[in-house]
Amino acid sequence: MPIFSRLLSVILRIGEIGCAAVVAGIVGNDLAHFDDADSFPNGRWIYTIVVAGISILLGILWLIPFSESFTLWIGDLLVSFAWFAAFGVLVNALDKMSCGATFDWEHITDGGVCDRWKAVEAFSFISAILWLVSAIVGVWFSHRTRDRRPVAGDGLRTGRRGFWGRRHAV
Repeated sequence: MPIFSRLLSVILRIGEIGCAAVVAGIVGNDLAHFDDADSFPNGRWIYTIVVAGISILLGILWLIPFSESFTLWIGDLLVSFAWFAAFGVLVNALDKMSCGATFDWEHITDGGVCDRWKAVEAFSFISAILWLVSAIVGVWFSHRTRDRRPVAGDGLRTGRRGFWGRRHAV
């Protein structure tokens, strides 16, 4: 396994776990502190924290180095789609609040609810991009290593004996 693709995979996994942990921490804190069910879109936060929890779990499991982790790119792609959906529901909810535009980053350090909401929105988008890049790296690695495998029909001897004990080229 090439060192570059393994190193890139580890860096992406650490970034994915970090972004998911930030999102889970902020959303979990907000869910714990708000009592009024009508004032905030709790369903969106619950979906986001579930996606963050799944991302943390899969990121830690897939961080374990083995060569088959690159073939799990379809899982990376599905988690990326889940993060893009979380980003979409957060943007939709932010439009209904009086926090300004989605990408309006003025007064981001004021410490209000809108600042935390925009931070969750930003980290969910970054996490979606990281999972998508991880899927692309997995596809690239899978197709690159698949092309290097020998094919039995290329005149290569398989090293196995035939039915009657004689060698033959397949």
